[in-house]
Amino acid sequence: MTVTVRAAAKINLHLGVGPVRADGFHPLATVYQAVGLYDDVLVADAEEWVVTVTGEAHVALAEVPQDGSNIAIRAGRALAAHHSIDRAARIEIHKGIPVAGGLAGGSADAAATLLALDRLWSLGTTDEDLLRIAGELGSDVPFALLGGAAAGHGRGELVEPLEDHGAWWWVVVGNAVGLSTPAVYRHFDELTPAATDPVIPDSLVEALRNGDLELLAASVGNDLQEPALDLRADLRRTFADGAEAGALATLLSGSGPTVLLLCRDAAHAREIAGAMQAAGHEHCWAVPAPVAGAHVVSYD
Repeated sequence: MTVTVRAAAKINLHLGVGPVRADGFHPLATVYQAVGLYDDVLVADAEEWVVTVTGEAHVALAEVPQDGSNIAIRAGRALAAHHSIDRAARIEIHKGIPVAGGLAGGSADAAATLLALDRLWSLGTTDEDLLRIAGELGSDVPFALLGGAAAGHGRGELVEPLEDHGAWWWVVVGNAVGLSTPAVYRHFDELTPAATDPVIPDSLVEALRNGDLELLAASVGNDLQEPALDLRADLRRTFADGAEAGALATLLSGSGPTVLLLCRDAAHAREIAGAMQAAGHEHCWAVPAPVAGAHVVSYD
């Protein structure tokens, strides 16, 4: 028997960053939204843990580990340990989410693996326990389970669903050259020595609740954007091209280098994606939001 689970990419509509803590992490106040780029994870029983990775043409598969360090295997082992069972699985990942782009593709794989193995092995893990295990694996993994829209605190792993009544469209603009998340955070510390505890803007929560496009455009933001652009000046051209193409807002995704362009509707998103490709940005996707979190798509 196999189980296949699909999990979506995430974007941060707001990413507020506080001063570095004693444990080396930064407190975050973020608003997550799941968008229509997906990884599929298939699991089956096996004698030992093994992972294989395939993907769409735009995904840099060489950057994805295919050994025990892959977060999907770590997720499977964590779930087995939680239930005190000695089992292993074959995990087959098919990636559509760009790697190292601030879209949490690895976290999506971990969340999909947790759900898939829970169903394969009929474990009946509670939602609370799945979220706790997910939070131990990585900051973005709990949200990958939830999907939709959610507020995130702590390192981002403490999530609470938000009302989101919009039918949003984004153009996701990928970049072939990655950007180191630790480097971006270090540069944030250098540029913001007096950082204060972050908060989520009330206007953003209101925009999602009311489906207010203009208010959403005015309320998105990312404290890591300027540090990232300072490290990668070439990304400023992406922002400029997005504005020229008619985006309602331009935003860095997470710690980058992916850039997000807010659009009026699906037709506007397709128009902007075409303009960005004409401007030399090869990897662009028009995607809807919000979409579902990790969910089973097949039992075979």
